[in-house]
Amino acid sequence: MNQTTNTSKLLTHVFIIVFGLFMLYPVVWMVASSFKPETLIFSSPSIFSKEWTLDNYTNGWNVVRNVNFGQFFKNSFLISLIAVLANLITCSMAAYAFARLKFPLKKLWFACMLMTIMLPAHATLIPQYTIFHNLGWVNTILPLTVPKLLATDAFFIFLMVQFFRGIPRELDESAIMDGCGIFQIYTRIIMPLAVPVLITTAIFTFIWTWDDFFSQILYLNTVDTFTVPLGLRLFLDSQGESSWGSVFAMSVLSLIPITTVFFIFQRYIVEGIATTGIKG
Repeated sequence: MNQTTNTSKLLTHVFIIVFGLFMLYPVVWMVASSFKPETLIFSSPSIFSKEWTLDNYTNGWNVVRNVNFGQFFKNSFLISLIAVLANLITCSMAAYAFARLKFPLKKLWFACMLMTIMLPAHATLIPQYTIFHNLGWVNTILPLTVPKLLATDAFFIFLMVQFFRGIPRELDESAIMDGCGIFQIYTRIIMPLAVPVLITTAIFTFIWTWDDFFSQILYLNTVDTFTVPLGLRLFLDSQGESSWGSVFAMSVLSLIPITTVFFIFQRYIVEGIATTGIKG
């Protein structure tokens, strides 16, 4: 019996390792290709090459005259950090209200909030663009950041509501007896205990904002406002041909921030999501 169990575990681990290598191969190939001369990227598709060069990184970094890729990274970091901070503050406040406070039609408003998760983004695309255009916000970061200040990410609100419901209400009652008000309970009781779900929200917000190509190409028009995803698009010319070496080189650099964030905080992602369903 033990031998059968050990064999099963061994086969499972072998399968996971093989499948993991299979999934990682395209990334490894992209990293290797970023160091190859452009003429060898597709003529010699092997990971290993006889020639290695850093020209792809230098050429890719200076993709546009007067604007280098560092500006794109700066813009992406700025938008992503604002989105993270805004989501953490506003979504947690909205979730706290739904999970802890009593107000008229709370269940109705909570249902309406959940319905927005099922609403396709394309359904609100034209009205949103019209509003931002009339406000003069097009070609600025405001359409990408201001909505975050209004707790528009219903998914994170729902995630936090489920987590907050798992925090014992006795803590609130004890805080009230000690003289704490609603806001003090939020800042001194709820928020310190909600670190896992807050980190989960921060990570997903950062990754989704960093990778958001559609919204950024819609509202950002000039090169100096471009983000990393839009910067990568510059390597594609009007004939549909690409400078593949530079594309791969800059793609490798663009993966470093989100990969680093994920691996540093990955245990909080599992903890934050796992604990959202403890108590309904």
